Amino acid sequence: MAMEKTLRMSLLFDFYGALLTERQQDVFQLYFGDDLSLGEIAEELRISRQAVYDTLRRVGLILEEFEAKLGLVQKHQERQRIYEELLTLLAQVRSRCGDLPELAAMEEQIQKARAAS
Repeated sequence: MAMEKTLRMSLLFDFYGALLTERQQDVFQLYFGDDLSLGEIAEELRISRQAVYDTLRRVGLILEEFEAKLGLVQKHQERQRIYEELLTLLAQVRSRCGDLPELAAMEEQIQKARAAS
């Protein structure tokens, strides 16, 4: 469960992190990116451990609020699922028809779209 929350927070931060204050970004990066403890972050930033905890809690709420309003992560995940389905279907067609140049071109375009989203 903790790993799922960490992954979700990281994904939310990827989409919405630039909307946070610099201090909020720093605390988030130190905790989730650098895997520092609350005490280590407090020491590094010269703030209380409680201030670090409060900032992380606030950042989590802010990121979830952005997602609730904008839904960018959900849309991204849905697109990724669709790309995966398309690639699976493409592989099925390839197994029946052989390796046609058109299929390779389709796969390339799907991979480009997947990487861009």
